[in-house]
This record gives sequence, structure tokens and C-alpha cells, in this order.
Amino acid sequence: MLTLFRRLNAGEAVFDFIGSRKRWYWVSVALLLICVGSFVFRGFNFGIEFSGGTSFQFRAAAAQPAQVQEATEQAGAEVATAPQVVGSGGTRSILVKTGELTPAEQTRVKDALQSRFGQEVTVQAVSSSWGGDITNAAIRALVLFLIAVCIFIAIRFEWKMAVGAIAALFHDLLLTAGVYSIVGFEVTPSTVVGLLTILGFSLYDTVVVFDKVDENAKGILGGSRITYSGAANLAVNQTLMRSINTSLIALLPVAGLLFVGAGLLGVGTIKDLALVLFVGLAAGAYSSIFLATPIVCDLKEREPKYAALRKRVAARKAAQAAPAVAQAAPAVAQPAGRRGARPTAATGVPAPTPAERDVVDPDEPADGEPVDGENEPEPATAAADRRPAAARAGSSPRPGARPKRPQQRRGGGGRPSAKKRR
Repeated sequence: MLTLFRRLNAGEAVFDFIGSRKRWYWVSVALLLICVGSFVFRGFNFGIEFSGGTSFQFRAAAAQPAQVQEATEQAGAEVATAPQVVGSGGTRSILVKTGELTPAEQTRVKDALQSRFGQEVTVQAVSSSWGGDITNAAIRALVLFLIAVCIFIAIRFEWKMAVGAIAALFHDLLLTAGVYSIVGFEVTPSTVVGLLTILGFSLYDTVVVFDKVDENAKGILGGSRITYSGAANLAVNQTLMRSINTSLIALLPVAGLLFVGAGLLGVGTIKDLALVLFVGLAAGAYSSIFLATPIVCDLKEREPKYAALRKRVAARKAAQAAPAVAQAAPAVAQPAGRRGARPTAATGVPAPTPAERDVVDPDEPADGEPVDGENEPEPATAAADRRPAAARAGSSPRPGARPKRPQQRRGGGGRPSAKKRR
């Protein structure tokens, strides 16, 4: 594990994000299908800011949300969402939201809460038209934001990177909205603000990765060492630890708001903002690594110049692998022969041992049998002439040859001369 973190910090290509991009495409498609299914069958829990209604808020140091809901329903008003606790200690108050009420109904509910808990109640009525205005303003802001993003990335990098960034942004929006629909949190103006916030974070992370991809891809068309996908995969690995560290630092305080503030302390007014930020930050980090850059690679690899580069890189790798395969061939053939046998110069195969020579191959002709296209075996005399000289020395003389005389020793009597004795 330590070695892995050291390699990641060094910016080495540890993970093949681009090579396995189809797997991540399918994961994203599955998540988005679940979210769309929740949109259709479950829908959203819109707050009174969007659907219209009335809110009642009063200070209550000891009152419980269940008691407030009971008192409100007894007054004849239907509670839209569970009462929420706002603040803590001396500033602790209860916020309860109902549907749209007439002025007489509002007065009746207000009097019932004041008589039950003895505190001044603040009433605020919101019409559904106001929520529609908020929705239209949010949509216009989102469209303008996406147009500005496309123009910036197309000028700074190229239009293919703008396509990848926009696809990642839409993924983050749909995924965050799907989680909101599945969980059932109330959609408020804070939710809209959170969505715009996570779009900015996702774009920031994506632009950082794109900048490294653009840096690594410069000058690769003039050689045959690395493809565009290889340069992009190296860029993602080089920025991976930065993305992880940035995302963790951003997620920790948001997780504190969501799990500690809304979960343990019961501050319900911040849970809608905390959830959208938590899901959006995580989705933005995911899309910048697993979606935006792979989409750009798919678009770039379709260009003829980058397709030709991919072929050159493949040919180079094949040429480099050929000598290794040739060197590995004798090592595979060596176990069939004698250990330590030297290969012949012509074939590179080890010479057979004497024991292997004695093994008879049924497909080979026996000794002395004629072979197709060859003459009969040569006479024994001709075979004997090809024997070594040492072997021919002890053989019988040829017929009709004059016998050799034995050489006599000088000095007579077989005794060596005086000079030789000296």
C-alpha cells in the first residue's frame, strides 16, 4: 500500500483508467437509469417555496417536533413536511410548514400554537407562482453557465474537451438530483444554490485534468512512442492524488454538516444543502476522472492523424516484442534435448546426444535402405576410406600393395650412439 501511494504521488501510470473506460461507461449508465426511474416513479419532495404554502416558526426551548405537528393538525392544517429544529440552546426554534391556507386558517393555526406553547408565532405565506419564478431563474442561470463553460473550454483547449466537460456536468446534475429523489429530502432554494456550487467544483476538477492532458499530448504526433489515450491516462494518474486530496478536504466539512448537524444535532434546515453538496462533490470527482477524459479520448482517437499514430505505436511495440520472442524460442526448445547442449550454428537447436542417436524413428529409413531420390549405399571400401587416419592405420593393406620394410635403428645392435647418450 505504501508503495502504491508513493507511485501515485510520483505521478506514475498506476491505473489504466482510459483502457477500462467502457466499464465505467456502463457503471454510469446504470446509475443514471436508477436516477431516471426514481424521477418517474417517486418524483421530488418540493418545499413550499416551489409548491406554495405557509410556514409557522416560534421559539421553543423544550418543545418537540412531534408535539408541534400534533397541535398544527388539531387546528385543521395539514403538515407538508415534518417540523424542523432551527438553532440550538436559547435560540432554538421550531419551523412547521403546511399547504396553502386562507387568512382565517392561518390565524387559527397561529392562535393554537401560541396557546399551546406560549410563544409568539411568525407566519409566512408563499405562493406557488414565487416558486415557479425561482425555478425559471435557476434554469436560465444553468443554461447561461453551460454556454459560458463551453465557450471557455473551446477557446482554452478545443471543442472536444468542451463536449467531455458538458457531459460530465450533466452526469453530476442527474446523479445528484436522483439521490435527492431517492432519499426524499425537501427541494428548497438552498438545493438550487448547492447544485450551482457543485457544477463549479466539477468544472474546476475537470479543467485541471484537461490541462495536464493537453501538456502531455504536445508533440506526440511527431513520434511513435505513445498514443493520445496513453498520454491522457498518464495525465489522469498524475492528477489523481490532487483530485483525491481536494475532494476529501471539500467533503469533510460537508459531511460534518450532513451527519453531525442534520443527523446528530437535528438541525433540519441545513440538511438539504448538505446533501446536495456531499453528493455533488463526490460525483464531480468521479466524473472528471472516469467520464470527461475518456470521452475526449474517444473523440480524439477518431481523427485520422491520431488513428495513424495509434497504428505506428502498435507497430513499434510489435517490432520491439519480436526479438524477445526469438530469444525465448531456444529456451522453449532446450528441454527436449540434453541439458547444457550447445545449439548448432545452422539451426540453433542443440545437437543430439549419443543416446538420442540410438533412438529409432519409425518414419526414418533403416541403415542401408535406399532413400527416395538417392543411390544405393556405397561400398564398404569407400566408407572405410572416409574413416579417420588413426582408424585406417591399423587396417589391413590393400590388395597388391608392396609391404613396407621395418626401419632399422642407427648405431647397430639397437644401442644408441654416444652422442645421443650424452
